[in-house]
Amino acid sequence: MTNNFQVNMDEYLPLRDVVFKTLRQAILKGELEPGERLMEIQLAERLGVSRTPIREAIRKLELEGLVLMIPRKGAEVAKISVNNLRDVLEVRRSLEELAIDLACQRMTPEEFESLKVAQEKFTEAIKKGDAIQIAQNDELYHEIIYNSTKNAKLVQVLNNLREQIYRYRLEYIKDEDKRQILKIEHENIIKALSLRHVQEAKQAIREHIDNQEITILKNLKEQENDVQRKVSGRRN
Repeated sequence: MTNNFQVNMDEYLPLRDVVFKTLRQAILKGELEPGERLMEIQLAERLGVSRTPIREAIRKLELEGLVLMIPRKGAEVAKISVNNLRDVLEVRRSLEELAIDLACQRMTPEEFESLKVAQEKFTEAIKKGDAIQIAQNDELYHEIIYNSTKNAKLVQVLNNLREQIYRYRLEYIKDEDKRQILKIEHENIIKALSLRHVQEAKQAIREHIDNQEITILKNLKEQENDVQRKVSGRRN
């Protein structure tokens, strides 16, 4: 295992949570690659911890869909599945349309100002080019919209889905050509919300999520073709 990630013991968290966060970030950043085996002993030695918090972290990552348990083989980093992508984004699309509908009706002037500030931070993150920071600011932007719905159950469901969305969000943002489009999509949503135009806002959020799905599916297809070309090259 040649990756550079390491546990940050300065965090004010229980050890098991620190280990979980460390492994989760390593997967999301691509330091632990899709299909890579997660060996408890090696990870424990690398992070300087016992196998127990490693095992607990792997179980939690499995629940998030970031890790797969393979019979007679053990744990490995889950590949991004086309079916899972479509399942997650179908749910997200419906929930976000409901959220944007309610936000149009219930967003306060203070929340709208917070959304504009979040967009400014998002734009600044794009200028810096840090994919993780862009993803975090994108998440904050949507979180403000969720909370403005004043529907605690909807916010809870969206937050439960957030961890699964995050991996796809990061995969989309890795495509630097799409970042300016993402910024424009955010601005279109803000404009529709400011005018309280429900249908325009719902159309803007649909396009936002549709573009994410199209881009990630295209990237997955290209990755699949690359693998096939390498296999074909070895055979020849």
